[in-house]
Amino acid sequence: MMDEKNILSIYHGSEKIITRPRFGGSKNNNDYGNGFYCSESADLAREWSVDENRDGFLNHYELDRTGLNILYLNKGEYSILHWLAILLENRRFQITSLLGREAKRYLLDRFRIPDQDADIVIGYRADDSYFSFAADFLNGTISLEQLEEAMYLGKLGEQIVLKSEKSYRQIRFLDYEPVDASEWYPQKERRDRTARQRYFRQDREGWRKGQLYMPRILDEEIGPDDTRIQRIIY
Repeated sequence: MMDEKNILSIYHGSEKIITRPRFGGSKNNNDYGNGFYCSESADLAREWSVDENRDGFLNHYELDRTGLNILYLNKGEYSILHWLAILLENRRFQITSLLGREAKRYLLDRFRIPDQDADIVIGYRADDSYFSFAADFLNGTISLEQLEEAMYLGKLGEQIVLKSEKSYRQIRFLDYEPVDASEWYPQKERRDRTARQRYFRQDREGWRKGQLYMPRILDEEIGPDDTRIQRIIY
């Protein structure tokens, strides 16, 4: 008998109806690698399901979390740098500066979280717009505090990513509904545009004395146990 406290209602936005998610069937260069990406927010999943000229589907599931090993990136001892290290490991993007390349190497070396034993990873989503903010941080343009603020601006919400075969066996399809792109794509664009506008207003404030920029993190070899990093959790 299932424990109702461990049952979670989740949604997946897609261009198609997915009654049985297939383990290993997604791209490896998503935020947290290969996995089935869902959200507790139906509205966010609706936005993710559509493109400018393509309607989508909201797929609704029931997830039984009993016995699953869940990695919560937004809780406990993890900082935004741990989250960024996972993105750097999985996402494809070009780093042109020497500082950016050294920053990537440092974060992967000092902040990477071993997630191979996780059945599920839960953390914030970073679409292309917000990932560009992270690139600005790597290149020393904005501080760690400004990066944290930028990630909040978009109200991205958490994504729940099924990573193991065990987790795929514990998800059950409930129903679906069509999603109209003419209604939901403008909402997705509005969310992105608002976040960018706020970000650029913040960026024009210029250098923030005393805050943690990437060169300082590298020079002082600031690591996960540093209290200045532990303060910055999102």
